[in-house]
Order: sequence, then C-alpha cells, then structure tokens
Amino acid sequence: MDKMRVWGRRAALGIAAMLLAAGWAAGQERVLPAKPQRAGLYDADKEITLLGTVTAYTPSSKTAPMGPRVTLQTSTGTVDVHLGDARFLQANHFNIQTGDTLRIIGESVTMGGAPVMLARIVQNGPKALTVRSKSGFPLTCCASGAAAETKGGAR
Repeated sequence: MDKMRVWGRRAALGIAAMLLAAGWAAGQERVLPAKPQRAGLYDADKEITLLGTVTAYTPSSKTAPMGPRVTLQTSTGTVDVHLGDARFLQANHFNIQTGDTLRIIGESVTMGGAPVMLARIVQNGPKALTVRSKSGFPLTCCASGAAAETKGGAR
C-alpha cells in the first residue's frame, strides 16, 4: 500500500510539473509580439508624403544605402531621398533632373547616424513609379509589372 501512495504522489508531481511547464510555455507565447520588429525594417504605416524641388541628383551614391539619391528642397527643409535601384529607374525610362518637382511617398529612417527617406513611390509630373515594395525592398529591373505608372498623381 505504501508503494501505491509513493507511486500516486510521483504521478501527481509529474502531472503537476507538466501542467506548470505547459502554463509557462503558454505564458511565454503571450509575451511575444504579434508582429516581430527587426532593426531597419521598412514600416509602411510610418510613410509620409513629401513635395519638393530636386537640388541635386546622384545616380550612384557612395554612402549607404547605395543607389540613386536626390536632395529634395521642401517647405520645411532639405531631405536626402534614396530612390532604390538605378537600373530599375532606367528600365522604366524614369528621368530626374535638378529643378524637377517630385512627390515622394516613403519612410524616413536613420542610417549611419544620418536621416534618409526611403522612397516607395516617386512622382515626377504625371509619371509615378513604385520603386520599393511595401516591405521596403527596392524593386529591380527584372521585376515584371512591378512599376506603377499613373497619370494624375501618385496614389
């Protein structure tokens, strides 16, 4: 009879330990965020729209992020804007020159201690081009149908 009690206690302790472990694991799942955030991840919910005049255009920047950049003079100041992949701009015959007025939709981030706007949509006159996915990845010249060309403004 004593052996039965010892076995019963051990079984009860084992079941209690499993329940505690299951409860702890379930509690751990609740602690995790629903949408994991990684440093440097583009957040479409933080997009802003800028309107300004191009004061400088560089088809290939030597500082990160690499690629074409414009310096845009807005009503609130000067903004450095990264335009994605230069080959994608060329493949879509999207030309930018000093003096052009651009509308840019994108997210402002800090890279290397300096603010830079990561453009997702660039509009120059009636022509608009999506240069970055909603996840923040620059579109490439090989992505078919990825460009959004519209008349009458960026949407």
